[in-house]
Amino acid sequence: MLKPVKTAPEEGVLHQTAETETVAAPPPTAPGVMDRVSMVWDDLSHLLQDQFKLVTLETQRAARSLVAMLIWGLVAGLLLVTAWMGIMAAIVLFLVDLGLAASLSILLVVVLTLVAAGICALIVRKKSQYLRYPATMRSLRSRKQSSGQQEES
Repeated sequence: MLKPVKTAPEEGVLHQTAETETVAAPPPTAPGVMDRVSMVWDDLSHLLQDQFKLVTLETQRAARSLVAMLIWGLVAGLLLVTAWMGIMAAIVLFLVDLGLAASLSILLVVVLTLVAAGICALIVRKKSQYLRYPATMRSLRSRKQSSGQQEES
């Protein structure tokens, strides 16, 4: 007897064969290893894409913030220079009121400003030595020297 071609059985549906016997459709199979690996790969791919988008957006925000900080820093610097000039002018006027000549008062303020700038330059020069990573360099030199001494032995 010929049996009809079977189509994919639906879960829980009873099917009849040509011999008129009734059988239950097999339950759907659980996803295989490759299906699970594919699902994990898709999830990982979406997670990495989301993280990359987040990093991109935060980098753009950080760049905008840096530009704004630089602009506002320049504005603050200009305001500080203006305030410094006002203070120096007030000192000159005070010295003139005390009876000092205007040219001598201006010269005195300029000399005081240059002394203050010199002190700042000395501080900067002293602090600049730390930009060379002195402790790290000493550590590397001592390791190099100690390995050189071991090779000589």
